[in-house]
Amino acid sequence: IQEGELTLSEIAFMMGYSSVQYLSTQFKNIAGVSVTDFKKDPVRYRKSIDKFL
Repeated sequence: IQEGELTLSEIAFMMGYSSVQYLSTQFKNIAGVSVTDFKKDPVRYRKSIDKFL
């Protein structure tokens, strides 16, 4: 997500999620920030998503 090389659809598929929406929901639940907000300012939210990885 941070690098922007893959689409969210590609990432969802690679991670075994059934849909992009489910990945987005899980990302927000775990990281506490939406994918959209993270993409806008990845440095700010980096620590929040470390637990997602």
